[in-house]
Amino acid sequence: MDKFHQSPNVFVGEIRIKVMELDRAVSFYETIIGLKVLERSAGSAVLTADGKSPLVTLEQPKDVIPLAGRHSGLYHFALLLPTRADLAVFLRHLIQTGYPFGAADHYVSEALYITDPDGNGIEVYGDRPSSVWKWENDFVEMATLQLDARGILEESSEPWNGLPAGTIMGHIHLHVGDLKQAERFYNDILGFKTVAYYPQAAFMSTGGYHHHIAINTWQGAGAPTPPKNMVGLNGYTLVFPDEAARQRAIRLLEQSAVSVENKSDEYWTSDPAGNLIKLV
Repeated sequence: MDKFHQSPNVFVGEIRIKVMELDRAVSFYETIIGLKVLERSAGSAVLTADGKSPLVTLEQPKDVIPLAGRHSGLYHFALLLPTRADLAVFLRHLIQTGYPFGAADHYVSEALYITDPDGNGIEVYGDRPSSVWKWENDFVEMATLQLDARGILEESSEPWNGLPAGTIMGHIHLHVGDLKQAERFYNDILGFKTVAYYPQAAFMSTGGYHHHIAINTWQGAGAPTPPKNMVGLNGYTLVFPDEAARQRAIRLLEQSAVSVENKSDEYWTSDPAGNLIKLV
């Protein structure tokens, strides 16, 4: 695994997801995805791969309503596995459980796609070595091709034992209402750089990664922010390399008239589509 998710890069850390039934969601994330409960309360559960670092927090609002209609918000969050052998173990696990999934080869990565019981999208993927990624004029070549499932399965016959400890949050992919407006926000204010385009989608990163953040208007141009109590994304964390870098981002947000809320030294903002972001 390359060093795209550490200093001096800015990358995605933890994801917060709203669900209808916490017990059902925890069971899914433990038995199908392979995360472990780090902390549990009446209304939330913090999940981890390594037993120390939070990756996904599940929250059940008291007045929660199901995911419905076309809105901005989560398309998927993506868990990055350390090796192709780990992807083989996870793929075999999905096949054996019979849980439905999709799959794709993106040149830069090999990916499996799952939807949780509430409709939240999840990608579990492995990167190909960055040395084989193809770049032209600062844009990386990506595609959506058929996955070589047989080749992946040949990488390992190890039994399933949950996600490996080295699993990290690889990226987040978001629905937005205005692609160019959101792209300017992430690039001009938060320091990302667009490295690929798809129809109605842009992929952005720091440090030459294929993408830490993707945005799309596949829910329709002008898709509104969802109700606060609707199932879906309840915010995600952007990790800055140090306090100086975080403060620079906060200053740029404020200079751009973007609201930043300070709650006990926790800084929160929102992208133009209303997706909540915690700056750490």
